[in-house]
Amino acid sequence: MTENFFSESFDTPTGRMRIITDAEQRLRAVDWENKGDRLLQWLRSHYGENGFRLGETPAPSAPRLALEAYFEGQVAAIEAIRTLPRGTEFQLLVWSALREIPAGSTLSYGALAAKIGRPAAVRAVGAANGANPIPIVVPCHRVIGADSSLTGFGGGLDRKRWLLTHERTHATPSFPYNLELRI
Repeated sequence: MTENFFSESFDTPTGRMRIITDAEQRLRAVDWENKGDRLLQWLRSHYGENGFRLGETPAPSAPRLALEAYFEGQVAAIEAIRTLPRGTEFQLLVWSALREIPAGSTLSYGALAAKIGRPAAVRAVGAANGANPIPIVVPCHRVIGADSSLTGFGGGLDRKRWLLTHERTHATPSFPYNLELRI
């Protein structure tokens, strides 16, 4: 079955972004345009070379409007975005848990592994975090190293730093998630 997806691009303080939605305006993928064709490669790997059709959106989608509000300081706006990523059962579990980390807060990979009931799966959690096709909305940037350091982020550490600072400026942190972050 071929899926119909819609693409739209817009400018953000972190660079120009491209998002992919479906006909029901569920967010399927997000990436920065300067990351080349990584977004299309992800779509091909999960839906097959001929498993999707990509068209342009006729008007700004609900996910785009929510992301624009997020970048304008309404960081909670992304919580209402409906998503439908494709991944393994474990990846989907991790991505669901990521959405529970409140804006302005951070969590270590080990704490995230414990949260999903798999405390020994720290590396697998890291791999699932790195495979997240919907950064920001599925906030993989909120996961940090056990020593509170910034660690890998597909968008780059400068963007991760910006996103965390932005959220801490515009959101009230929720405990017990906050770890002292070294930016």
